[in-house]
Amino acid sequence: MRSGDAPRPTARRVFVLARGGEPLMPCHPARARELLDRGRAVVARQAPFTIRLKHRTRADSTVDGVQLRIDPGSRATGIAITDERHQVGPTGRTHLARRGLITIELRHRGRQIHSGMMRRAGYRRRRRSANLRYRAPRHDNRRRPNGWLAPSLRHRVDSTTSLVSRLCRYAPVVAIHVEHAAFDTAAVAGGMPPGGPRSLGSTCAGFEIREFLLAKWKRSCAYCGAEGVPLNIEHVRPRSGGGSDRLSNLVLACVTCNQAKGTSSIEEFLADRPARLERVIAQLRRPLHDMATMNSTRLTLVKALGTIGVPVHTWSSGRTHWNRRVMGLPKSHTLDALATGVIDHERGDTLVRVPTQVLVVTAAGRGSYARTTPDRFGFPRLKRPRAKMHHGYATGDLVAADVPRGRWAGRWVGRIAVRSSGQHRITTLTSRFDVSHRNLRLLQRADGYAYEFAPEIQLSGQRGAAYSGSTLKGGDPGNV
Repeated sequence: MRSGDAPRPTARRVFVLARGGEPLMPCHPARARELLDRGRAVVARQAPFTIRLKHRTRADSTVDGVQLRIDPGSRATGIAITDERHQVGPTGRTHLARRGLITIELRHRGRQIHSGMMRRAGYRRRRRSANLRYRAPRHDNRRRPNGWLAPSLRHRVDSTTSLVSRLCRYAPVVAIHVEHAAFDTAAVAGGMPPGGPRSLGSTCAGFEIREFLLAKWKRSCAYCGAEGVPLNIEHVRPRSGGGSDRLSNLVLACVTCNQAKGTSSIEEFLADRPARLERVIAQLRRPLHDMATMNSTRLTLVKALGTIGVPVHTWSSGRTHWNRRVMGLPKSHTLDALATGVIDHERGDTLVRVPTQVLVVTAAGRGSYARTTPDRFGFPRLKRPRAKMHHGYATGDLVAADVPRGRWAGRWVGRIAVRSSGQHRITTLTSRFDVSHRNLRLLQRADGYAYEFAPEIQLSGQRGAAYSGSTLKGGDPGNV
């Protein structure tokens, strides 16, 4: 295969454990079903789906080892499990062939944590202003200990490290490769590339600014939302009226909107579309939180990964971008993770396999420590039960429900929200209803994450999920 050829997409893989629980090389789902049907393996975990062999030990198996590649992101982190094999090309020269076995997208909940912290701060501020203090006020400029991160940023590091540590128990990981990116927020905010000040008309600056605007405005016109059409860089405040080349003054606009707006202001051009005007202004004023998050956590993340016990290698984002472009792959967190590391294109190294399905792991948390539910003013409205487990089940558990009769008669698989009465609520892909705890069977305890399968959107052009911690009515969770 030539370096410019597109990799061959394949199905996902299944984690395999030896008889003693040691990780083996992942296998194809068809092979896993065969082992389960013959009674040679049992299901060790539902999500991510893992089987354990009954008789084979690690000493009896050939384990080449896999590499775990990480593309950190502010809202989501891409993780890819790959293996590399040496192959001999037509000219007799040996090159490296990288195969993608499993791709994972870890979605963080830093924004929810930040929102909860701000809401709690508002409640406390209100109680202090009403002379209902229960603690002394603290100043915002107080000193922080060395290595301190805000809870929303600490969650991103901890969730990534936790998932990587878990994957090292399911797969024989011999090396971890991390993209180590740093952003010059002042340069980007000023419309300059990280390398230094350049004019907007220069080739390098124009390419980097266009790539940033395409990602910011989701490859659509900011004024009409048109997609799949040629887009121009548009100055919101025209330069004839004193507008600058800062990114806060730049949007993407189709040719029709660009010509129609001309030198008029955005308020005049979108006067008949107030909702669109509000969205554009909000997007323009949005600070560079994502880049600041990456800069704040990149060193801490690499240091935390080093405590797992697997060698960690860091690579620049420029190398990842070059590898992905040469391989003809579009932009996504999982595809960036596949392209992280060394791929010697002059030698003939190739990426020969890309999984068509992505395991989406969403951080859902483990519940709340609050003992009361407050109203919008911060006053307690009702009490929450202290016990999180009722009738042997906790919220978030993956269960199988066998409903004997009624509207929901049949077998269902999903996650539950528990109640002290024993009538737990189960959520599946297609419905949500109440079921008695007597009709439930535990499949997997809640671990703070929600799992689902989604197609690689950029490769397949499809949307949706095949599994979100639940299956359709009559589904077999053992074959997920």
